[in-house]
Amino acid sequence: MQRMTRTPRPDWPQRVEAYGLTFHTIDGELYWDESCCYRFTAAEVDEIDDATAELHRLCLETVDAVVRAGDFAAFHLPPDFIPLVVKSWEERRPSLYGRFDLAYDGAHPPKLLEYNADTPTALLEASVIQWFWLEEVEPEADQFNSIHERLLERFQALHTSLPELEHPTFYFASVSNSEEDFITVNYLRDLAIQAGFATEYLTMGEIGWHHQREVFVDPAERELQRIFKLYPWEWLVREPFGPYLLRDQLQIFEPAWKMLLSNKALLPLLWQRYPEHPNLLRAEWEPFGECYVRKPILSREGANVTLVADGVVLIETPGMYDDVPCVYQDYSPLPQFDGNYPVLGSWIVGDTACGMGIREDRSPITQNTSRFVPHLFV
Repeated sequence: MQRMTRTPRPDWPQRVEAYGLTFHTIDGELYWDESCCYRFTAAEVDEIDDATAELHRLCLETVDAVVRAGDFAAFHLPPDFIPLVVKSWEERRPSLYGRFDLAYDGAHPPKLLEYNADTPTALLEASVIQWFWLEEVEPEADQFNSIHERLLERFQALHTSLPELEHPTFYFASVSNSEEDFITVNYLRDLAIQAGFATEYLTMGEIGWHHQREVFVDPAERELQRIFKLYPWEWLVREPFGPYLLRDQLQIFEPAWKMLLSNKALLPLLWQRYPEHPNLLRAEWEPFGECYVRKPILSREGANVTLVADGVVLIETPGMYDDVPCVYQDYSPLPQFDGNYPVLGSWIVGDTACGMGIREDRSPITQNTSRFVPHLFV
């Protein structure tokens, strides 16, 4: 694993915009950064691929164990929604995708930092943008990346396997004030169209409940029965229409059982079930030792994370999750390349590991401003 300096393509903004990446620069700072790339060997890619598949297996086994035991206390779920979580798992309602964030240096096994199982982003840049970068600048090299193809295959499989609905339109929704979320959702929507679905886009604020008909509706009051939402379940349940989700009339991607995997309470449960597993970091409910990372069980983009080394707080990020229960994870320093700390985002589509994207930062805590850097392997 190496970090290599490169000369950006002279017209790179126009190149990436042509494939949909309009948010390549955020607040005057680069988000898409092709002034460097990460180079892997084929053996390293195989190791990342295998670790991702293994972590996926461990996570599903843990969900099954939690549901069987009926012990959801660690997740702090709204009690009314626990039966929906259980039902969605027992019926094995299908999932679309997820992203494991891994620490990896090429010398030691990949380690799970956290699992973005409900609303993973950095998708278009991982699946499409870096692939076209590779074809233009390193056509003889390869890339751990079949994300686009796997997503299309997944939508095609869903198109043939999902039950027929009276109102079959597949809605895709995101918040109204995020360009990244809008682009991500409409990229997925385009794949769904290619797979044969009729689709519509909505903002989250346009989802309604019709009290007389007792159904979910869009702004034209057409019934809404199937939706992909790039919106966390823990926020969804607090929406004005949240109580009506309990009627289970709406097929939602990601399914309700993903509330268990997108919650960092998963980390200590994994460690309890699989202690000393080579792809896991020790995680507990209380601080241990003098080197650890404190994370809220529900937080995003590196918010409210505290990094402690030798008993001293090195970094503490701000955010809106001050009152959320926390877990404590072993502090395993990220590899450092010229003062940059990379985190590997390894994608799972359905049940298949299929590619990665890399975010790097000058800080060891990856946040929403961290740069996306392409990769290749030889």
